Amino acid sequence: MTRLEGLDRLDAGTVRYPGDDGFAAASVPFNKRYADIRPSAVLSVRDAADVARAVRWARDAEVPLVARGGGHSYAGHSVGTGLVLDLRGLGGVRVDAANGLVTVGGGATNGAVYAALQEHDLAVPLGNSNQVGIGGLVLGGGVAAVSRAFGLTADALVQTEIVLADGSTLRCDARENADLFWACRGGGGGNLGVNTSFTFQARPTVSSSTCLLLWEWRGARRVLAVMQEIMAAAPDEFAARIGASRSGDGPGVVSVIGQHLGPASELRELLAPALATATPRRVDIADRDYWQAKDFLHHETSGDPFAVRTRCTPKPLTEAGIDVVIDAIDRWPGSANPDGAGVALFTWGGAINRIPVGDTAFPHRDTLFLVSMDTSWSESDSAQTVWCNLEWLDGLYEEMGGYATDAAYVNFTDPALTDLSAYYGPNHPRLARLKHRYDPDGFFRFPQAITPLSKENRG
Repeated sequence: MTRLEGLDRLDAGTVRYPGDDGFAAASVPFNKRYADIRPSAVLSVRDAADVARAVRWARDAEVPLVARGGGHSYAGHSVGTGLVLDLRGLGGVRVDAANGLVTVGGGATNGAVYAALQEHDLAVPLGNSNQVGIGGLVLGGGVAAVSRAFGLTADALVQTEIVLADGSTLRCDARENADLFWACRGGGGGNLGVNTSFTFQARPTVSSSTCLLLWEWRGARRVLAVMQEIMAAAPDEFAARIGASRSGDGPGVVSVIGQHLGPASELRELLAPALATATPRRVDIADRDYWQAKDFLHHETSGDPFAVRTRCTPKPLTEAGIDVVIDAIDRWPGSANPDGAGVALFTWGGAINRIPVGDTAFPHRDTLFLVSMDTSWSESDSAQTVWCNLEWLDGLYEEMGGYATDAAYVNFTDPALTDLSAYYGPNHPRLARLKHRYDPDGFFRFPQAITPLSKENRG
């Protein structure tokens, strides 16, 4: 592979080519489904000025550029065949405890932000994986276990700095470049520029309790129905992920994992109807402080190949919808990946839904459950096994169309999704107009990037 002409002379950080030390760590995507995509080079930047230099160079050289924070794009969009811009050097976190403001570099991870916040006992709604990059999380909205009470990660954003396609840098907040600020709260990562910093309004932490419940498969239908009703009526302080999953050759399992911003006694009372419906094989309901709860909810997977598709629903699934879930889990074709496959209902609503749909680019302000359908396989599995898993997922996605809407969560990026209005809803036309204004040539592009609105539709 030839070296990119002129890149070595660019004073913008460290350049690595295939075979160089650190190349893989700076470019390999988390989802090994896309591990065979190899960039021509990786540029690890030192600061925001390096980002601007790199963008200008790539534009002039007509080299495709992809920004990479944590590398966790579900669809592999944090890697490409041109230049990967490694943002890990922008990993600093600064806390202004007196004003509750947290300023974060565009390449920081959730883990780094959590560590800084914990020193001051402050909370910002973040994800449950320490390795995920803050940039991708907040730009797509960012839903946390506390979002029903605290709102989205994007709802806590008060300022960001972004490098545009022409290499210029803008500071954006509710008063300055407010249109870009609007887009950066739910408009998806990589569409309009490279965000080099984010400032969030933090809040005091709240004492918590957590739950982890597991049921045998024979009670799945009853438990799924009752748990959905519990969550539909639950206070904002309680959020849970309701799961139906299977791995290996064993039967399925129903799980509930969640956090309540209140005592375990209240949480047990909220869960009482589900506990009475069928006896769980495991019950863990306990008081934990905010940081213990964060650690309890911490989740990592192997990163072996996986695929996810999503839908949304403003109400509990019907009995027929639950039957679709159960039947799909029963007929999952299997794989060697211990992560298996399943359907998860992430409880949204609460504070998320009290913000009007047009106030930010995040459109899903009427959703009760995000319906996340996933499957996984191993790199040792045959091509036939991979094909069967993807066919299974596509079939389940189509079947669930009768019970949930076409709306999809952009942070669980689905490479099979062709209609981007599913990600952005009624905000899609406005985002396309902003794309035309700030990146009319479509320099920032990837398979599911927003495209500039055509001239006849710009009005």
